Amino acid sequence: MVEITLDHPHTKSKEYISKRLTFTLGVFFVKKNTNFVHVMIKIRIGGVPEHFNLPIHLANENGDFKKEGIEIEWTDFGGGTGEMTKALRENQVDICILLTEGIILDIINGNPSKIISEYVCTPLCWGIHTSINNPISEYSQIYTKQYAISRNGSGSHLMAQIDANGQGITLKENQFEIIKNLDGALSSLEKLDTDVFYWEKFTTKPYVDTGELKRIGEFPTPWPSFMVAASDSILAKHPKIVVKIIDIIHNKCSSFMKNSETVIPQVAERYQLKVKDAENWFHRTEWAIDGWVSDKMLQSVVFNLKLANLLGQNKAIPELIWKR
Repeated sequence: MVEITLDHPHTKSKEYISKRLTFTLGVFFVKKNTNFVHVMIKIRIGGVPEHFNLPIHLANENGDFKKEGIEIEWTDFGGGTGEMTKALRENQVDICILLTEGIILDIINGNPSKIISEYVCTPLCWGIHTSINNPISEYSQIYTKQYAISRNGSGSHLMAQIDANGQGITLKENQFEIIKNLDGALSSLEKLDTDVFYWEKFTTKPYVDTGELKRIGEFPTPWPSFMVAASDSILAKHPKIVVKIIDIIHNKCSSFMKNSETVIPQVAERYQLKVKDAENWFHRTEWAIDGWVSDKMLQSVVFNLKLANLLGQNKAIPELIWKR
């Protein structure tokens, strides 16, 4: 609960009368002029510190949310989707940009959230990495090795299992070691504590270029990369604000995709990528410009999660998508 004070200069003596208003949701920021008091609603959004989320950052920097009375508090989640699903469960964030398979699995397992839109429509290309000093040289050698994962239920965890399952192999629980984030993976792989690490290939490209990592394979997800999900509590309390946020994101994504000459150098500079790598990434990535989410896609993800023994065959599937 947060308390703020609104000052109204409406007395004949020109003294201010302070009125205290108490709100039970979020943190409110106040803007005042001679005619009215405008309340800015604070919404907490989180995502990975990667180039995919640049459209949202640009919208925020341009004041697109503030124009609609929304104050965005952004949090980078270096631990990826597993860290974000935990934050949604614990009410540390209102909206997140997460990997599709991760948020679907966690909602099925009880996360009180809903998918509110696709975000990146194209598949994510996972690079499969090992240390430059590791004797592994081929993709086919990884399935008996130790895997570095950011968290249980994270993309690095789920995609390793789904990939192995596609080869008719079931990975064992003792093959996974939690390393929290990319920095943890770099350290673990260098020490040879782990052998294999799945992470988005362009994010790790600078480390491959410098020789810190060796990429031995790639694995594309068979569905859209990222979804936007919101907690049930924020959907119940501020549905109209959530719709405004999604509309702003869609509009910015649309303009982002139309301005490659400006965007590509921005991506390269902000995320320490070579311009050629930023260009390749940009032209293989497409963002959603509306809120449609495919039911068939959701069915396919659930099918593959069951196939990889990440979901029980008879597990009840709750409502996954927010119905406006």
